[in-house]
Amino acid sequence: MSDAFSSLLAPLSVALVGASDDPTRIGGRPLRYLRESGFKGQVLPVNPKRETVQGLPAYSSIAALPAIPDTAILAVPSHLTRQAVEECAQAGVKSAIVFSAGFAETGTDGARLQADMVAIARSRGMRLLGPNCLGVFNPSVGYFGTFSVVLDNQLIAPGPVGIVSQSGAYGAHIAHLARKRGLGISQWVTTGNECDIDVAETLDWMVRQPETNVIMAYAEGVRDRDAFIGALERARKAEKAIIFMKTGRSDVGAEAAASHTASLAGSDAVFDAVLRQYGVYRASTTAEQLDVAYACASGIYPPSNRTGIFTMSGGFGIQLADDAEAAGLDVAPMPDAAQDKLREMLPYSSPRNPVDATAQVVSDMDMLTSYVRAMITEGGYDIFTAILGTGPSSKNFADPLRKALMAAMDGQEGKIRGLTMSAPDEVVRQYEKDGFLVYEDGSALAGALGALVWLRQGFDLNRDGAPVAPGARLELPEGPLSEADAKAILARAGLDFPGERLVPLGEDVGEAASRIGFPVVLKICSPDIAHKTEVGGVAVNLRDADAARKAAAEILHRAAEHAPGARLDGILVAPMAPEGVETIAGVMQDPVLGPVVMFGLGGIFVEVLKDVTFRAAPFDEAEAMRMIREIRGHAMLEGVRGAPPSDIEALARMLSNLSRFAAAHADRIESIDLNPVRVLPRGQGVVPLDALIVLKEEATDDRH
Repeated sequence: MSDAFSSLLAPLSVALVGASDDPTRIGGRPLRYLRESGFKGQVLPVNPKRETVQGLPAYSSIAALPAIPDTAILAVPSHLTRQAVEECAQAGVKSAIVFSAGFAETGTDGARLQADMVAIARSRGMRLLGPNCLGVFNPSVGYFGTFSVVLDNQLIAPGPVGIVSQSGAYGAHIAHLARKRGLGISQWVTTGNECDIDVAETLDWMVRQPETNVIMAYAEGVRDRDAFIGALERARKAEKAIIFMKTGRSDVGAEAAASHTASLAGSDAVFDAVLRQYGVYRASTTAEQLDVAYACASGIYPPSNRTGIFTMSGGFGIQLADDAEAAGLDVAPMPDAAQDKLREMLPYSSPRNPVDATAQVVSDMDMLTSYVRAMITEGGYDIFTAILGTGPSSKNFADPLRKALMAAMDGQEGKIRGLTMSAPDEVVRQYEKDGFLVYEDGSALAGALGALVWLRQGFDLNRDGAPVAPGARLELPEGPLSEADAKAILARAGLDFPGERLVPLGEDVGEAASRIGFPVVLKICSPDIAHKTEVGGVAVNLRDADAARKAAAEILHRAAEHAPGARLDGILVAPMAPEGVETIAGVMQDPVLGPVVMFGLGGIFVEVLKDVTFRAAPFDEAEAMRMIREIRGHAMLEGVRGAPPSDIEALARMLSNLSRFAAAHADRIESIDLNPVRVLPRGQGVVPLDALIVLKEEATDDRH
């Protein structure tokens, strides 16, 4: 992998197939950019119709080149691309970028052409990026292997931000916005159709680059689940933030994503939850993605969310305090003694937090320094923010104000310092050079600071922990499975079920019920009846043996009537479960991310409010606890209106064991339903009342 990306992003020589003498054409722009950037490598234009291209000697073909290039840029139409790939592969080129469209994104014929092209490349060990992409660039070595017009007026400087995008247009746009924000870029890769190199592999490589502190990613879907999750986990351990823009939230968006990149978007809710699971920040807008990446670029994250707000206007301070609280920041008041000290300095100030020094402070910059220093040191804040308005745009005011703030920050280098202000770019750059994060909008500042705190918490998770291993591999029978079969299997995987007994047909249900103890529940047990209530296959709260016998007869009669072809194993007799909070858990196979565990509260919470969340399997109990607390209705489990707290620890243990089982049997399990799961008061455990396992070979069967 490293050799492929080294050749793609730091080649010593590059062939440009389809090179154009016109620097405005697709085959001409990369050559123009390489010349303007001072690229030190060898550039080899390939154009059989010209002797020179933009002043460089041109060659008739790849075979005619004086040396084998590290990489090739293919700027030829789709119908000529196959031949170009074949020539590169035969010559021993390590990698190639395919600009042209007209492949898998266009339908069956395009997909066939793309697959043929990939097969040729793989037969010789050559890697392909694209097709239908804008290419790559690496400003640190002056390599710009792209035809993006975003570089027409100005090249992009090197810096700490990596960008990987399936969409070339989006990748170019976010690079342009980053440049306007003063951010340099370490590497920029657009993957297009991902016939070979994809977002996951690129992310993994980019995270490994020491000059990259934060990555902005755009994807409409991912293909390689293991590589993707591996890249996310590697980024978390390296404390490198990934700020993700994932489209396809709506059904319309998901359909557009599939047609755009010929990729499968998968369930957006699952993708969203998995990003949270691995500490990836998902931006909802491009502006937010840029705001958060800008804050992360320095690689400094606050150890806590305690935030001090310095202002010279009470109204703006209150507004920022509201935004900060909404972003999860703690706008804790100054200690009383510290407030008294600040009032001694400025009697008319309001030093609680927001700390309003009023406009009088600007008449004495030494006083401003002392005031802010006291606020930071005695307030115990890990995040300092100040509202400066248009003051820094004043020629007389900007430099003294900046120096006064810098003097106040002396010895506080580890603290985050954020400003809201409006000033010319050169003034903003000077503040940034001194370590300040500068935003024009207070809400954007608060949101970015909240993201820094959230990312810090994600980095701290499982810092020294080993990856969670799947559970032990069990021998699974052929399906379909009855409820009793499913519970027996899951019990071996560490799940606890109530003491139940399967009574075969013809045996005395009343006697079995008496041994279990009344009241009891009876359920039809059949591998062919998944939804027992729909056939009248359940009777509850039976209080004696005769009632149990009568109910069993009625259940069997209804089963014969509504499901005449169903195989019947007998009647399942279970004790009535104690009172508790009803939840639902299960496993599904996401088409992109594989086995995922779902959890939510039962009843109206899942049916109407859709209050559920997901995690990729497997995961440990700590992650299960975060999963439980993520749903909106988690307070129901903490105990409300006098109800005792639920046994959340036992619930987390069950979810973790379920995830390990799902991961170990991903090749056999299509889905698992545990509904309902009754969570008992703390210390009493959880009771899954029903269980259904659907195996893959039966997933398309017509079950009753």
